[in-house]
Amino acid sequence: MKQRIEGIGMTSRRTRERMLARLMEQGITHPGVLGAMLETPRHLFVEEALASRAYEDTALPIGFNQTISQPYIVARMTELLLERGPVNKVLEVGTGSGYQTAILAQLVKRVHSVERIYPLQQRARRCLQDLNLRNFRLKHSDGGWGWDEYAPYDAILATAAPSEIPETLLAQMARRSVMVIPVGQGATQILKRVTRTEVGFEVEEIEPVNFVPFLPGIL
Repeated sequence: MKQRIEGIGMTSRRTRERMLARLMEQGITHPGVLGAMLETPRHLFVEEALASRAYEDTALPIGFNQTISQPYIVARMTELLLERGPVNKVLEVGTGSGYQTAILAQLVKRVHSVERIYPLQQRARRCLQDLNLRNFRLKHSDGGWGWDEYAPYDAILATAAPSEIPETLLAQMARRSVMVIPVGQGATQILKRVTRTEVGFEVEEIEPVNFVPFLPGIL
């Protein structure tokens, strides 16, 4: 499913085109992911002082000791989520700036996203609404609990790294669903894809990553 962002104008489109070329050089091939990355104005999701750096391939601070992931990681995680076929309902753990939410919202039917830091959630909501995206729900909650009300999910994507995969998230996966999640601490983090089969879970190790830690509690 493809939902188009409307009303964003041409601001920084050439910069986004250069970002897209770099993503393809880095091995991103999913046409939907590439299209969503091209259409989404990443500079709207960072502080104004950092807008000129929004399309660099680096993570940037968004306040509260959190970051917006580098474009490659956003694209890679989304591609891993979608490469086995269409996805209808996604749980995102860690709304953050809302940029990853915006990418997902263009590619799936419904995004349910939880965020433990309330000011970030409110800022993300405004950005998403400004882009005329409507197929999302946001909740102020500890991501370790997931969002059981709308489970099971066809896919789960986590944007912070727990030391172990939370059992509560595994329990909210539908059969034949996937979860993309960074796991580990510090320099030992590995991006993993978990697939729920008819008899259990299969775990693939994808590549080393560097995410903020998965923290309990609500701010």
